[in-house]
Amino acid sequence: MLYQLPDNDQLYNALLNRDPSYDGRVYVGVSSTGIFCRLTCPARKPKRENCTFYDEIGTAIEAGYRPCKRCKPLAPEANGDPAIQTLTKALEADPSRRWSEADIVKFGLDPSTVRRAFKRQFGITFLEMARLSRMRDGFTTLADGGKVIEAQLDAGYASPGAFRTRFAKLLGISPGKLKSDAILKADWIDTPLGAMIAVSDDNALHLLEFADRKALPNELKRLMKTVKGNIGVGQNTPTKQVKNELSDFFNGKSDQFNTPLVLHGSDFTKNVWNALQTIRAGHTKSYSQLAAQIGQPTATRAVARANGANQIAILIPCHRVIGADGSLTGYGGGLWRKQKLIELERQYL
Repeated sequence: MLYQLPDNDQLYNALLNRDPSYDGRVYVGVSSTGIFCRLTCPARKPKRENCTFYDEIGTAIEAGYRPCKRCKPLAPEANGDPAIQTLTKALEADPSRRWSEADIVKFGLDPSTVRRAFKRQFGITFLEMARLSRMRDGFTTLADGGKVIEAQLDAGYASPGAFRTRFAKLLGISPGKLKSDAILKADWIDTPLGAMIAVSDDNALHLLEFADRKALPNELKRLMKTVKGNIGVGQNTPTKQVKNELSDFFNGKSDQFNTPLVLHGSDFTKNVWNALQTIRAGHTKSYSQLAAQIGQPTATRAVARANGANQIAILIPCHRVIGADGSLTGYGGGLWRKQKLIELERQYL
C-alpha cells in the first residue's frame, strides 16, 4: 500500500457523494452483492455495514469480489461510459471529419449529456477534442515545410481566419509568424493519453505538455519571450529522443528519461522539480512530504504551486504527488490522466 487510507466514514461519504478524487485509488467491496466498484459508481448506494474499502483492485478480487459491470473498475473510468466509448471510437475512425452536435444526435446521444461527460473526464468537450484532432494534420503540414493555406486545408478548415485563430489558441502564435530557422521548435507527439506538444532547441527540451492543457498558450508565450519570438515547428534532436522515450514508457519497456531539460523557474521552483524527479515510478508522495524533502516543511502550499507550474509533464512527474489522504488532487493534464499514469507506473515497481 503506497499510502494510509482515510477512515471508513470519510470513504463512505465519498461513496455517497461519488467523489472522483479517489478514483483509481480506492474501491468499495459490497458484501450484499459480492461486487466491487469505484466510489463514483452510479449504482444505488449500499448500506454502510455492507462496505469494505480497498486501495488495490487485486486485494478486492482476492477478497472474493467481482468487478461491477456498470462502473467497470478494471478499466479507466472513461471506458465505463458508453457515450464516451462510442464517440472516441468514431473519432479514431474518422479524425479529419468536421464533427457537429447533429452527428452526436445521429448516434442516439444527447449533446448536453455528452458535453458534461467529456468535460468531467477530459476537461474538454467532444467537439473540442475533434477540432484538436484535426489540428494535428495542419501542424504536421507546417512542420514538413508546407504553406499555411495547405495546413489550413489539411486541418479541415474552410476559413483561413478560423484556422489562424485555432492555431494561435493552441500555440499562442499565429502560423504566419513561425520562423523557419527558429531557435525553438514545437512538435506534435501522439501518446495513448492524447496529443502532446514538445518544444526544444538543438540541445535540450524546454516544454512537454498535453495539447489540450489550458495553460499551454501562456506557457508558450513565456517561452517565446526568452527567444524574442524566435519559434517555429519541427523536430530537434531532444524532441526525437523524448518521443522514443515516451514510446518505451507507455509500452512498458522503460521508465527512464534521459532527455536533457531546461528548467524555466525560480530557484525554489527548480528545487521542487528536481525533487519530483527523485520519486520513482510506481511510488507517490504528498505535498507535505515533498516540502519536507527539500528542507521546507512549512512550504506545502508553495510546493503545490510549483508542482502546478511544471511545464515538462511526465518527465518531471508532478502526477506522482497526491493528497495526504491518498486522494487524487489537481493535475493540469486532467485527473483522468493522473489516474492512468499512476496505474500504468505500477508495473515498474
